[in-house]
Amino acid sequence: MSKLTNMHPAGSPESRLSDPKQPAPADVAQEPLLRVAAIGGGTGLSTLLRGLKRHTQSPLHAATSSDFPSEPPAVISDLAAIVTVSDDGGSSGRLRRDMNMLPPGDLRNCMVALSEDEHLLSRLFQYRFDSGEGLEGHSFGNLFLAGLTAVTGDFALAVKTSSQILATRGHLYPATNSNVTLAALMDDGSTVLGETKITASKRRIVRLMLEPERVAALPEAIEAILGADLITLGPGSLYTSLITNLLVEGIAESLVAAHGLRVFICNLMTQSNESLHLTASQHIERIYEHSGGAIFDYALVNVAPVPDAARQRYAAEGAEQIVADIEQIERLGVRCVTGDFLHAEEVLRHDYERVADVLLELGLQHR
Repeated sequence: MSKLTNMHPAGSPESRLSDPKQPAPADVAQEPLLRVAAIGGGTGLSTLLRGLKRHTQSPLHAATSSDFPSEPPAVISDLAAIVTVSDDGGSSGRLRRDMNMLPPGDLRNCMVALSEDEHLLSRLFQYRFDSGEGLEGHSFGNLFLAGLTAVTGDFALAVKTSSQILATRGHLYPATNSNVTLAALMDDGSTVLGETKITASKRRIVRLMLEPERVAALPEAIEAILGADLITLGPGSLYTSLITNLLVEGIAESLVAAHGLRVFICNLMTQSNESLHLTASQHIERIYEHSGGAIFDYALVNVAPVPDAARQRYAAEGAEQIVADIEQIERLGVRCVTGDFLHAEEVLRHDYERVADVLLELGLQHR
């Protein structure tokens, strides 16, 4: 992992990182292992989990350098992912309507990301049928979770059982076991129901809500947050992947009360229908408006420029690179860690290895 350098106090103009690809310090293996809780949804959370998995003890072996010579020594003793369950589109939405179950898609993606071997079984879980009456458009993993939910009568238990089959290096918890629908108050005073319609709307979101308004968090999710040494929120769609978790009773309250280090991982680009023109600090402000309190100690913000070709592609969709307004972030009482966290391909993603290295160095230093 990288060594953090020149970490300035809140209010300083900038925080810097050394080269995130530097070799891990020799004494990392002797450090007490960290308990980590990652909160979010969508592709952002599953991408982050791929990075954290490499530092997590294997459920099959003692994760030492001799067992896995291509991996760093284990730094994480327990990894928990707390995942949003508000999706109502695609295969997940169809299963939700047809079987009255929670949407499995985000949890399935996280399950595959944490699996011990992302090959045959994982590819099977991600396989999407392209033909067949009633099957077309469904992924095998979604159907598998639907079947297990029907057999066990409990969605969270179905997720746990599926995770055991895939030998995941971590625990997966739906934010709630209740069937919830997202509702958004828009800037024209209208209310839009359902995640799909909210993301398709051209209006600006003023306030996000759940229907029913009061739903309890899964107890294991609360325990994971309160017991963690390091807690992350993001990356992911500001409202429909991140804030939606904070509306579940107990999640935001646990983040406010948590003793672990709380880190916001800022997105790389805005979304035209959720965060158009919002700076990094404004993302945090929108989250605080829904969390009821300050829930971040640090913010991880990319400052590497997006390549011109990618910038133009995203601009055609109404998206732009998020401005890293460092001084404003630190005025919120959040220390800012900047660096090159960009993995530039056809679709821009965070470089999950760099992000994981920095997160774990922060967690070890904090404790």
